[in-house]
Amino acid sequence: MLKIHTANGIATVTLARPDVRNAFNSQLIADIHAAYTHLGVDPAVRCIVLQAEGKAFCAGADLNWMRAMADYSFAENEADAQQLATMLHAIYACPKPTLASVQGDAFAGGLGLVAACDVAVGIASARFCISEVKLGLIPGTIAPYLVRAIGARAAHRYTLTAEVFSAATAQQLGLLHEVAQDEAALGAQIARWCANFCAASPQALSDAKRLLNEVAYVENNAALRTHTANYIAHSRASQDGKAGVQAFLSKTPAPWALN
Repeated sequence: MLKIHTANGIATVTLARPDVRNAFNSQLIADIHAAYTHLGVDPAVRCIVLQAEGKAFCAGADLNWMRAMADYSFAENEADAQQLATMLHAIYACPKPTLASVQGDAFAGGLGLVAACDVAVGIASARFCISEVKLGLIPGTIAPYLVRAIGARAAHRYTLTAEVFSAATAQQLGLLHEVAQDEAALGAQIARWCANFCAASPQALSDAKRLLNEVAYVENNAALRTHTANYIAHSRASQDGKAGVQAFLSKTPAPWALN
């Protein structure tokens, strides 16, 4: 089950299956994909927070779903995995800033959700684990986001050992940007991040995300420099670019500022 609430430019997407530690099944995956696809183009939404109910953030795959997959053909498994891959990409490529508010453990695919978001804040008691190899599996669909979040070297260690690591270690690795000592502090830190996003130009945020995705791990050659210069030129000539500079020079609020 998924709950969605939007207010003051902030959309909150809540994983609401606490009885199964918010584990994935095909329906939840489809619902998350639909939510980010819709919210990503909703002009009333300025940023999206992913959170969860209960003690765990997300435990990965639902046991009943895993039992069903055991009888799938290769083609059925491939189609099922593609659904998960598409959902993670919808979060990663969402035109709006995405945040993960991690109030509990994030294992396997749940850790992938955290890695796919732009910003992640976790409570100090949260634990993390890339646990797939213990089940004879691999973290296939989360791997691209995992490597981008913590780097290849750390990804090798924590994927191959499947060891559980703390929120403090997750912050050191770059998976979490901040660690909160309790749920009140977690909420306050998420609110601060949302305020930052709501103060920025929606168009500039969307373009900046696309730019960063395009230049990551790409050789800094003449073609890339031309491409990035083109981005800046379009930004300067855009409606938001002109309005933002004018607002800055005249010391007045930008037209996209929320009251």
